[in-house]
Amino acid sequence: MSVRVTTAPAKSVMPAAALGLILAALAAGHVAAAVPTPQQVRADYRASDAELLDRHGEPLQSLRIDLAARRLRWVALADISPALPLAVLQAEDQRFMQHDGVDLKAMGQAAWDNLFRSRPRGASTLTMQLAAQLDPALRGGAAGRSWGQKWDQIQAARELDAAWSKAEILEAYLNLVSFRGELQGVGAAARGLFGKAPSGLDVAESAILASLLRAPGAAPKLVARRACALARELKPGANCGAIESTTIVALSRPLSYTAPPAAPQVAQQLLRGAGSATSATSATSATSTTSAGQAGQATSAKSAGPTTRSARSTLDGDLQRYALDTLRRHLMALRARNVNDGAVLVLDNASGDILAWVGNAGGSEVDGVLALRQAGSTLKPFLYELAIERGQLTAASLLDDSALDVSTDGGLYVPQNYDRQFKGYVSVRTSLASSLNVPAVRTLQMAGLDRFHERLRALGLDSLSEPADYYGYSLALGSAEVSLLELSNAYRTLANGGLWSATGLLPRAAAPRRRVLDARASFIVGDILSDRAARSLTFGLSNELATGFWSAVKTGTSKDMRDNWCVGYTDRYTVGVWVGNFDGQSMWDVSGVTGAAPVWRDVMDYLHRQRPGKAPPPPPGVLRQALSYRPAFEPARVEWFVKGSESAVVELAGQGGRTPRISYPAPASIIAIDPDIPPASQRVLFQASAAAGLRWRLDGADLGPAGADHAWQPVAGPHQLALVDAEQRVVDTMRFEVR
Repeated sequence: MSVRVTTAPAKSVMPAAALGLILAALAAGHVAAAVPTPQQVRADYRASDAELLDRHGEPLQSLRIDLAARRLRWVALADISPALPLAVLQAEDQRFMQHDGVDLKAMGQAAWDNLFRSRPRGASTLTMQLAAQLDPALRGGAAGRSWGQKWDQIQAARELDAAWSKAEILEAYLNLVSFRGELQGVGAAARGLFGKAPSGLDVAESAILASLLRAPGAAPKLVARRACALARELKPGANCGAIESTTIVALSRPLSYTAPPAAPQVAQQLLRGAGSATSATSATSATSTTSAGQAGQATSAKSAGPTTRSARSTLDGDLQRYALDTLRRHLMALRARNVNDGAVLVLDNASGDILAWVGNAGGSEVDGVLALRQAGSTLKPFLYELAIERGQLTAASLLDDSALDVSTDGGLYVPQNYDRQFKGYVSVRTSLASSLNVPAVRTLQMAGLDRFHERLRALGLDSLSEPADYYGYSLALGSAEVSLLELSNAYRTLANGGLWSATGLLPRAAAPRRRVLDARASFIVGDILSDRAARSLTFGLSNELATGFWSAVKTGTSKDMRDNWCVGYTDRYTVGVWVGNFDGQSMWDVSGVTGAAPVWRDVMDYLHRQRPGKAPPPPPGVLRQALSYRPAFEPARVEWFVKGSESAVVELAGQGGRTPRISYPAPASIIAIDPDIPPASQRVLFQASAAAGLRWRLDGADLGPAGADHAWQPVAGPHQLALVDAEQRVVDTMRFEVR
């Protein structure tokens, strides 16, 4: 389709002798290929880009798959500015509307000129040029066309004119003709040279394009002179200076064909194999499993009509662009805190359709939706759900947020809260909503490490490929690496009452669901994650997590602030956001509320701009119960319970019912003095539980009451710490060393 023959229109009368010579020369009997229909030509048209469509069929992203030429979508004549066809006909075929595909008058004049003038000329009409575009046998070689090819071209042009309307011929010509360099067709020419759709071409731009037809590689100044002359024929008084300036700019700047990429990672997934297709295809179905870490695998079907090789995705174009712009804006605001990368994922809760997939807005080629990063505190909801499901805890149960040492094969594991402080006794509701670490580790000890690891795998977090012991009790705090796709779909499982199903990037039948979580426990966890009062202990009442409608949300920050997450859901959507640095650099003073949460909040507000999120109805088997605490660790309230586990009073066992013990340091601890900190500023915090009325004794010396923590300035050497009663009897003792 790239070969074209053009000519200037003849303006003089053709001598009869010349016409006789032409017809005699063309008398050889060559047979041209059958003329295709306009519908066949449009159906066989191939754009050079595979195209990603959103769920509404609107173009979202393109991917170049044909490097030989640049062709965009087929453009209907009605979508082309009327100025361009007028300019092309004026420059190439002024009697187009009158002749039958062959302009004998122009051919006679051309023959005469070729016989008696030094500069040869042709006389091909637009219809003849189109015939050569459609039939490779009619295209000339380096020495031009043979007499037989010319005769066949004439015959084919007449057949085209008889079978096609003039509008169909003109439309096909403008879509198939080469304009300049790799630009074929009006779509690529208008976008590439002027950055606009063909419908927006003005007279000057149309004259420039028409002037390129006879010499696509001509110098800008020569094109400008021809365009000026043509424009004045079309519109007297045309500004030649402006036309020359427009020509030089259009033919000198880098070509621009499409809008900025909106979903490059999705385009790579769904359009990667489009270049090997032998016919236009349209993706019609997909299968997807988060366990495989993939978004979908397309199957294709033959598509009718002019089209690109395309895939119709589940993405919502407007939402995709909004999420991308929002992430970029917030990353710019966080740049001063060394935050450079991010990702956003939006899921439809009911179908599992992926509505937005922003793999990265920071400039890296890494896809942040599929990249594995440390989960931080985002795994805690599934831990508490497991404990509530097993009847080990209720939302009202009290957990001890005090110093904890866990012995492991690798040594002691000493979890700390985000603010390095302990809160004492707190309920499960407060522990989860405020993301306290020590209660989570105690819950994991209760629920079982292997059981929790198995539950996470059942939720589709297949990136947890190592045995449970590999992660240890730090799994409660998100030491494992997960992808945003896996994690978001796990939260979607909570939103769906414990039913898991696969996500998808391509339209498909409803994915089968399987129960992974208990519906009652899932409801209670969702209620906790929606409780802004319960999270106020850590986050305050006013923050980016507090939407104006019902939503359940959790943040997470990984070790050394390398990853920051915010994942949450409403009744209709699940939104996951990750920000950080793909190169592993730490962020500077970025928490879940200041990092990923603002992006999450903006996307959630956009999704619910017309209809706020609604609280889910309670499933069978849960009830509300008024309760109070003794002592009053937390105010009295009404709490949700799994039926049969309700209680009106939560009472802490008396101190006499608990064994006093030293919580920190742990036995055989080795504490290192930091040489970079002045010795007078260093302290070791001695901590004990159930120690009211007891006293600290270190190496035989009394340190004071043990009912409160004691800050001791470390001294190098071995030490023995003891809890003693009023009679100086040792209640608990342990040895440690300072180096």
